[in-house]
Amino acid sequence: MQTPDPNLAALVSRQAANYPDFKALTFVNVANGGVLEDETRTFAELRDNAGALANQLAALGIGNGSRFSIMMANYPAFVEAMLAAAWLGAVFIPIDPRVVGEKLHYMLQFAECEGVICTPECADAVLQLGNAPDKLKWLIVLGGGDAPAKKPADLIWLDYDNVVAQKGKAPPQAITAPDAPMMMMFTSGTTGNPKAVVQPFSQYMAAAYLGGIFGIQDDDILYTGLSLTHINAQTTLRRGLAGPLQVVISRKFTKSRLWDICRAYDCTVFNLLGGMIPEVFSVPEHPDDIENPVRLVISAGMPPDLWVEYERRFGLKICEIYGSTEGGGALVNRPGEGPIGSMGKVLPGSEAVCFNEAGERCAPFEPGELRFRRADGSPIVVNYLKNPKASAEKVQDGWFHTGDIVHQDDEGWFFFHFRVGGGVRKNGDFVSTALVESAISRSGLVSDVFVYGVNTPKNVAGEKNLVAAVVPHDPGSFTKEALIAYCRANLERNDVPDIIQVLAEIPRTISEKPIERACIDLLGNLQDA
Repeated sequence: MQTPDPNLAALVSRQAANYPDFKALTFVNVANGGVLEDETRTFAELRDNAGALANQLAALGIGNGSRFSIMMANYPAFVEAMLAAAWLGAVFIPIDPRVVGEKLHYMLQFAECEGVICTPECADAVLQLGNAPDKLKWLIVLGGGDAPAKKPADLIWLDYDNVVAQKGKAPPQAITAPDAPMMMMFTSGTTGNPKAVVQPFSQYMAAAYLGGIFGIQDDDILYTGLSLTHINAQTTLRRGLAGPLQVVISRKFTKSRLWDICRAYDCTVFNLLGGMIPEVFSVPEHPDDIENPVRLVISAGMPPDLWVEYERRFGLKICEIYGSTEGGGALVNRPGEGPIGSMGKVLPGSEAVCFNEAGERCAPFEPGELRFRRADGSPIVVNYLKNPKASAEKVQDGWFHTGDIVHQDDEGWFFFHFRVGGGVRKNGDFVSTALVESAISRSGLVSDVFVYGVNTPKNVAGEKNLVAAVVPHDPGSFTKEALIAYCRANLERNDVPDIIQVLAEIPRTISEKPIERACIDLLGNLQDA
């Protein structure tokens, strides 16, 4: 797809020339006492701050192809650092600000980062690493002030605010090739070291101009509470900048204040991912839930029974989408077009097909792996950094392999079953964990829920026990027996959890995805389960 801007720096510079005072971004933080505090950026401010930062980065030796990390919650500096990277043709690597220790060392070392733009607590995590990553030369710290005494003598420490205050002449903007890398985004790494997905400028920029496909309108105000280290929040950001549309960004996701923020800033569209859906819905219902400005939720993984309830309770419409960090292909089910519960149909320009284990195309309603390819025969390229084997396995014979088992009905609508290696098989059948989660979230007994499978000594090969990890609304009155009784009354027998795991908080990634391995570790000895 031909786009009007080769990269984000060019896009923002163009918008700043045409709409210098347009309030492009509003960053919201829930301060002490629940007060909403905000910080805004116009297009002109984004351009000027990014130019000043690019000037300092160039002085540090950052140029075409150089790599540095951005490690912070959602602050304006995150976006300005992205723009400065594009300004110089450099590559930015977003890292979850909660990562510490060995994993942090691995990411910085593996990606060959020359520096980190971060907040003080993240800078401290870098300084606490036993051995500094080989190429790490500098830290630019938001609110960093003077360097701490424990800083190594050869590590440059700069205060972010001082850097962007130097508004001298910005360096010339780099001319970036469409296939040159723009960012590297690490996967969750649930089964080993995380892979780094290399995304080129062309792929990132093409998605910036697709808002209309998902029902975004010219007067919408977009909201995200997801971290900018996740591709979903990046999509909200780039569509707003390209619009131009106002974008409201929470410093971090808050299910309890989501609707307050949307009301306070007149947000009309936001995105929800699978793990967030029961979280948001489990907040006790209020009579004024429907009194909000949101007209559209762009969802990924909305359970069919909660779909109707979301639209009723909050007075909005659901647009269901499917995609991945690697790209490859996408599905969309716009409001009023497809059946409730469907992932959607393939976007123009691509073909989507289900294949069975024999490599044959599935008949309607027969489950198989979802794969994509380009309708014009052009190649789909997936590049995992330093991992040609995984890159080659992801695209074979022109087909992008998603690893998701789905079926297609006789009208072409796709429906999700489970992810390969991630399904919970019980008594010979696969359990829909999303269905169980949505049922439990409606019980009124819990404020959060995550359903997963676990192997015990009593399981037959290939089968798992079903676990419901829950956070009670009222820990003092909650009983496992009451929740099991509710499940038996509202779920099929095979979908009733075998184990109720009571937690104070469900461990989650920066994108609000529950961390299954951490929950299993908290479960303890399963010998008698």
